[in-house]
Amino acid sequence: MKTLDTLFKTLPQRGKVTWIGVRPERRAEMLVVDAVEAKTANGLTGDRYAGRTGTRQVTIIQTEHLPVIASTLGMESVDPALLRRNICVSGINLLALKDKHFQIGDVVLEYTGLCHPCSFMEETFGDGGYNAVRGHGGINARVIKSGVIKMGDEVSAILEN
Repeated sequence: MKTLDTLFKTLPQRGKVTWIGVRPERRAEMLVVDAVEAKTANGLTGDRYAGRTGTRQVTIIQTEHLPVIASTLGMESVDPALLRRNICVSGINLLALKDKHFQIGDVVLEYTGLCHPCSFMEETFGDGGYNAVRGHGGINARVIKSGVIKMGDEVSAILEN
């Protein structure tokens, strides 16, 4: 039987980028793009968090969580732009990336924590919007190696040996 430590260090699934967006300023609409430059010192080019060196340079959400959020809100679907995250990925559990570096295309990122919803979700979705996103808000990451993230890029954990 595998130990818990071994299980934490095993992540064979590979994800895929399904959506990319940047927000040029606070409360601005998301700009949907096919590719975005990620820089170690600046985060995502064109995003309001660009130029900050903190833990929230990139926000990522699982595409699989969109129908859950929509269902909780009594909606047929939810546009990823409304959630104000930068990247949607499918096929990999983002929480399994905790305490790991991971790669999207040629870009290397570091998991820095959960991306909790803000009160703006109430404005966007109405009463209950905040709680509909709780637990499904995705993760924050910091850019460790610069490059360009593109639609369809593979997402994979960088595992220690």
